[in-house]
Amino acid sequence: MTIEGARPGAAAVSLAPGSLLPQVGHPVTQQTIAAYARASGDHNPIHLDEDAARAAGLPGTIAHGMLSLGLLTSTVEGWVAGRGRIARIHCRFAGMVRPGDILLCRGRVGAAPPDRGRIVLELEAVTGAGVRALTHASATVELAGDAAGANQPDPGSGRDGD
Repeated sequence: MTIEGARPGAAAVSLAPGSLLPQVGHPVTQQTIAAYARASGDHNPIHLDEDAARAAGLPGTIAHGMLSLGLLTSTVEGWVAGRGRIARIHCRFAGMVRPGDILLCRGRVGAAPPDRGRIVLELEAVTGAGVRALTHASATVELAGDAAGANQPDPGSGRDGD
């Protein structure tokens, strides 16, 4: 099955089991981190103050782990392109994302679960330098309407649902 992208001119995204999802890069700047701190209310100085971050033993300020998860979630929403909803998303926070990094979000469609209308995406987020920021990540997506039936085999046809 192919799901068209959410934006005009976006490439179609296949949600067939085993399909690779297009990688999306998100630039992370100190301004992005500061905006997330204001929105979330998390003003921990390791995210906002270079000196405080260094005093804590870090190489400098780091992005909030939840900011990285938010960027990954936004990427999944783009892949699904309004044809379903994220029912569940989870990850392990593994590595630091620093200002100046590009967070690369990528994934693949896992094996189709037995319940019709759901897909599981296997995800990861790494920096351009190869730091694995989010690991053991996955999202369960509930497909809507025609998208739900098109992703599953038709039990009466003997054919795969592609």
